[in-house]
Amino acid sequence: MNIEETFLFIIELVGTIAFAISGIRLAAYKRFDIFGAYTIGLVTATGGGTLRDVMLNLPVFWLQTPVYLAVTAISLIIVVIFRNVLVSHNRILFSFDAIGLALFVVIGVQKTLAVGYPMWGAVVMGTITGAFGGVVRDILINEEPLFFRKDIYATACLAGGFIYWLCMMLGTPPYVQQLACAVTVIGLRICALKFNWALPILSYKIETTNPSNPQSAPAQPSTSTQPSTAHSKSEKSD
Repeated sequence: MNIEETFLFIIELVGTIAFAISGIRLAAYKRFDIFGAYTIGLVTATGGGTLRDVMLNLPVFWLQTPVYLAVTAISLIIVVIFRNVLVSHNRILFSFDAIGLALFVVIGVQKTLAVGYPMWGAVVMGTITGAFGGVVRDILINEEPLFFRKDIYATACLAGGFIYWLCMMLGTPPYVQQLACAVTVIGLRICALKFNWALPILSYKIETTNPSNPQSAPAQPSTSTQPSTAHSKSEKSD
């Protein structure tokens, strides 16, 4: 394993810990048992990378070594020991989620480029790597996935990927490309929380049909910037 591969492996481990803690913390909030919390943590940490490797026809990364299973177990122990801090403070969850998201976007872009795909495909794979584990996590804990709501989540992944692309075109060293990508993702997530940035949502205005007028117009789609629920409220509160 050369220096670059070692560096990427370390990034992947740190991202795994961050995402696993975010998943286990949510499972604890939902009062899952130990096995359920471990499963949620593992799915959160490996879901995006698993889909990426399957789509790229690569060996699934966490099936090559038991390290990722062990790291998830360590993350569970950390949450159990420090549960009073991790479970009761929602900004802690936001911090771990943002770090995991950023690092996994970097890993997704790197691995996609390494097998010869173009940069636009690497941006897409980076977004999938970063966001899909959270989608599966939210589905399993019966929450509406952040990925499909107006929160700056998948958008942050895409922005980080494009910054990576820009740095490549400028001829910067690889570590600058990776750092710029990660900082962009984390910075956008922080700004979205602090300044309430959000994308418009598609909604329908429900109109009451007049029985005397069968030609009444159906409900029309519109964009709205209503506050989102679930995770957004959770992240904005201590």
